[in-house]
Amino acid sequence: MSTPDLLYSDVEEDLRSSVRALLADRAGPAALLARVETDTPYDLALWKTLAADLGAAGLMVPEALGGHGASPREVAVVMEELGRSVAPVPYLGSAVLATAALLAAESDLLPQLASGSVIGALAVPLSTAPGSPFPSAVSVLDGALTGRVSTVVDASVADLLIVPAVGPDGPGLYSVDASAATVTEAVSLDLTRRIADVTLDSAAAQVICTGAAAAEALDHALTTAAGLLASEQTGITEWALTETVAYLKGRYQFGRPVGGFQSLKHRLANLYTELVNARATARYAADALATGNDVPIAVAVAQARVSPVAVHAAEEAIQLHGGIGMTWEHPAHLYLKRAKSDQIAFGTPGRHRARLADLVDLPA
Repeated sequence: MSTPDLLYSDVEEDLRSSVRALLADRAGPAALLARVETDTPYDLALWKTLAADLGAAGLMVPEALGGHGASPREVAVVMEELGRSVAPVPYLGSAVLATAALLAAESDLLPQLASGSVIGALAVPLSTAPGSPFPSAVSVLDGALTGRVSTVVDASVADLLIVPAVGPDGPGLYSVDASAATVTEAVSLDLTRRIADVTLDSAAAQVICTGAAAAEALDHALTTAAGLLASEQTGITEWALTETVAYLKGRYQFGRPVGGFQSLKHRLANLYTELVNARATARYAADALATGNDVPIAVAVAQARVSPVAVHAAEEAIQLHGGIGMTWEHPAHLYLKRAKSDQIAFGTPGRHRARLADLVDLPA
């Protein structure tokens, strides 16, 4: 097994610079706060630029299928920057979840998602963890799908649904045009990443794969998403620390910067230590996904460790910003909500610790 590479390559740093510049220009705090309570919470113009113009939607897709032939490491860089900005784009649902499932299934639908012209969504509850049993909420009869799936991430703006369903021949993955389903947006804690309930009533579907291949494709998608989510959580942590340090340097009390008080220095030092630990853990998960080495363990460790770090960092940001941090006029609440939502996504930290115990033969 090769030694994991936790450093960012020059190509990854160039990608980061491009994505960060775009998000700083188009998804700043003022733009976010103005958008989240409107009837168009997603910024689809920004998605088009990110996905199509920058090519971020097709990073994991081979060049022969219209992608860039990169790896999960590059996707992790994009996820990290999206965590720093909590930009309201359907990257997780389309470029990560749906794309990973289609990659594992070797589907001919990949070019559509890679180009960014079609937004995909994997019809599983956002809380579904890797290693979960194959979903049975949707059934197949005569090639049509019937059932209901709750809390599907990014489904409200999806053009194409990838639906796990069980029929007479066992489990399968099916593609459904979103217009053939009833998609009802649910009340979401995270205002910048929405969830929706998907109802199918004899919806026409095309089979992608069946049997063991379908189960493997679904688990691959969930594992990939859980591992890459750690990079987004790292981005949240970095934003919380950077913004809080800047605020405390500029806020004066008793004639001195608030950041000069020793007790606050200690809290910031603890956050910095957690950020360094989180980044190393997330990078290891991304590298494992890219190389195929130690994937289940790396992903379980990443979610068990990085998920609570992001929540703690966002909580500290709100507290250390004082009164303004408690208001909706400041974006800190958006980061806390994203961090809490991410903590549930693809399995809670406790769920991943329990899975890790089995993987390393160390039962509770």
